[in-house]
Amino acid sequence: MSAIKFKSNSVIGGKIYLELEEGEARALEAICGYGPDAFVKWFYKNLGEHYLKPHEDAMRSLFATVRAELPKHLSKLDKARKFFKDLDLKSIGV
Repeated sequence: MSAIKFKSNSVIGGKIYLELEEGEARALEAICGYGPDAFVKWFYKNLGEHYLKPHEDAMRSLFATVRAELPKHLSKLDKARKFFKDLDLKSIGV
């Protein structure tokens, strides 16, 4: 009988879904708009490296995600707001 070998590797991870109010989303977009290099430089100079340094790569990924994703969602809000502002309510009897 041949020996059977088993090998396993377990990884525990998670995802956290974040819901923001529009103002919070715009503030986050503004912070990320400076880019991760400027943010890290300012943060380390003014607040130190202790808390952020272990998470710097993830912070850079967060900035990239925010800069890629948030503008299109905020643009939808802007377009909806403009649509309702420009809507001629008298023409539909309101």
